Amino acid sequence: MKTFAIDIGGTKFSVAAFEDNRMLLRETRTTERTGGPAWMFSQVEQIFVEWRDKYGFHPDCCGIGFGGPVDFPSQTVTLSTHVEGWAQYPLVANVKRVTRAETVMDNDANVGALGESAHGAGQASDPLFYMTLSTGIGGGLVIDGNVYRGADSFACEIGHLTVEPNGPECLCGAYGCLERMCCGLWLERDYGRPAKELLLNPEFVANYVISLARGLKAAIMLLNPARIVIGGGLAKAGERLFTPLRKELERQLTPWSRARRDVVPADLRDDSVLYGALTLAQRHLRF
Repeated sequence: MKTFAIDIGGTKFSVAAFEDNRMLLRETRTTERTGGPAWMFSQVEQIFVEWRDKYGFHPDCCGIGFGGPVDFPSQTVTLSTHVEGWAQYPLVANVKRVTRAETVMDNDANVGALGESAHGAGQASDPLFYMTLSTGIGGGLVIDGNVYRGADSFACEIGHLTVEPNGPECLCGAYGCLERMCCGLWLERDYGRPAKELLLNPEFVANYVISLARGLKAAIMLLNPARIVIGGGLAKAGERLFTPLRKELERQLTPWSRARRDVVPADLRDDSVLYGALTLAQRHLRF
């Protein structure tokens, strides 16, 4: 079975071609935020047409991880808090039209959770909680191999938990959200330097992980996952981030709780969502 996988984020987007579970082709491009969904889709279409004409790639199905809330039952984009114009954009219909293949979509954190659960650091960990730490922050929960979406497809939006009640305003309109305090977009705006540079400074990291651990504490106390996997660009800081984060999380967690504190970086790194899109398509589309 051949699958076309799409990962749409606030800073970049990636696409991949799979045959069964083997990645054949992959490409990443920077997101042009002012271009909106029309520009983004034109880029995806351009890559797909090139692969079709050059390599004879004709997918049986397509999977999409979208960087924002998705109404899963209706397969529609709710919105993107980082790029304008996505509300109700017919992404699934457009991908089906171009590829002529059945298509399924979910938000990127749910899809990343599926990818790490099936192919990465979350294998044999049930339940698995996945957090993407990138331009924004999102969460996904996999139980018995299935994504838990909640009653209205809004479960696990960890990025908009309040971790600093008197903190600055988030793009969502609330104050002190985990995303506002810890995501790459706001770190660069607040400090004038890219997050990857800031995370090289141990003093900065020691302060940064306080808010980050508050969000993870909530996930552990509410969900008691077997493992937490953190993906996204900021997770590439590796043990410079994870060692102080684990220490701070241990300090914050309720002393009587015996809930696991197993927090690890994503094995699939930049490909968590692409492998998740593959898994999403394999599990939700029938042939």
